[in-house]
Amino acid sequence: MVFVLPGVKFDLDMIKKYDTPAPRYTSYPPATQLTEEFTATDFQKAIALSNQRQSPLSLYFHIPFCQSACYFCGCNTVISNNKNIAKPYLEKLVQEIKHTANLIDTNRRVLQVHWGGGTPNYLDCDQVEFLWKNITQYFNIDSQAEISIEINPRYVDKNYIFFLREIGFNRISFGIQDFNSQVQVAVNRIQSEELLFDVMSWIKAAQFDSVNVDLIYGLPHQTLQTFRETVKKTVALDPDRIVVFNFAYVPWMKPAQKNIPVEALPQPQEKLEILKMTIEELTNSEYLFIGMDHFAKPDDELAIAQRNHTLQRNFQGYTTHAGTELLGFGATSISMLNDAYVQNHKHLQDYYQAISHDILPVSKGIKLTADDILRRDVIMCIMSNFQLSKQEIAEKYYIDFDEYFAEELEALKPLEVDGLVSLSSKYIQVTEIGRLLVRNIAVVFDIYHQNQDKHFSRTI
Repeated sequence: MVFVLPGVKFDLDMIKKYDTPAPRYTSYPPATQLTEEFTATDFQKAIALSNQRQSPLSLYFHIPFCQSACYFCGCNTVISNNKNIAKPYLEKLVQEIKHTANLIDTNRRVLQVHWGGGTPNYLDCDQVEFLWKNITQYFNIDSQAEISIEINPRYVDKNYIFFLREIGFNRISFGIQDFNSQVQVAVNRIQSEELLFDVMSWIKAAQFDSVNVDLIYGLPHQTLQTFRETVKKTVALDPDRIVVFNFAYVPWMKPAQKNIPVEALPQPQEKLEILKMTIEELTNSEYLFIGMDHFAKPDDELAIAQRNHTLQRNFQGYTTHAGTELLGFGATSISMLNDAYVQNHKHLQDYYQAISHDILPVSKGIKLTADDILRRDVIMCIMSNFQLSKQEIAEKYYIDFDEYFAEELEALKPLEVDGLVSLSSKYIQVTEIGRLLVRNIAVVFDIYHQNQDKHFSRTI
């Protein structure tokens, strides 16, 4: 079987060769390196140093609640139909916002705000407004900020969508996964085609600046033909961005996946054929292949940021603002400062207890070394912009690039032979083929990978 990207071919054997576990590099070092030795006091010190840098900010707010479990989901969620559980959570979340905001220089502008989950639209309109007012009271939100929210399309109506737009959200994302009803039943995510098109029509009528939808390939009962129909219907929805995730079947980590009929999962070769078809269909429909699993229209901010070399990655995936530092709020959320990463407690009881004692709810974290920061820059250039100037890195970090990364450059040579990367005296350039396998290129520069737990998702 020959796998085709625009103007490029490579065979199935090579895909299998590189289909190995690797981090998604939403951070470097990966989140697996965070330890409990990093404390709330360490986080406060990191924030103080961050204030000296005066970097602009991104804010993330985690709403963990869902009304039902989607069996494919890998997020940290709390399943409950009792909406009352959101009230104490919001109270503690606002306390965390106040506590953290008191540590932040008020002159620092917020360029991005994102609400994720779980299901942020688990909250009713009054609760959304309550949280939003506290965010805007305690942080300096830029007038041109990107303000985005994830929604579950099964639990919104037209009025809710228009309310989100009026209150200030200008970007929105929702999960489709698959239009096929048999697949939806198998993963406990039943949502009709009519519903999905209605939700998109409301979003467009409300004039959101950008709409993202998520698909997942590798789910039970998917075939090449049924997923082709899903892709075509997704294109007909006309979103600005499409993310096509590879389903990672890890029931030992996510017990809800034990409900999935494993015998119904597509075989590896069919999964690859589905991926090949998806890339062809989307690129033929004028979506740009941003990299890994992201596609965007040419005029979308992701595509523009990539052309301007300002595309970056954080724990939410690709982001359009390089240079911002991320503060995460709520249970399980992650903050990413320039030289420190911090994760909040995952369990609500632990999170509530820390907040009640007026302590930042830090579960674990890591203080980055100078080598971590250098390697992060290299890995993020590869992951986001698919090219790296050795000279720029050398001048920025006062190193001889070829000498510092001699082993890594040697390890890249077989990947160059296979056509994934082009090496020269000045540049490391990811090829069109390499965009699909970019994690395999980035991992070469990851000094932690040899000792890491290999329970990462596979690269294809």
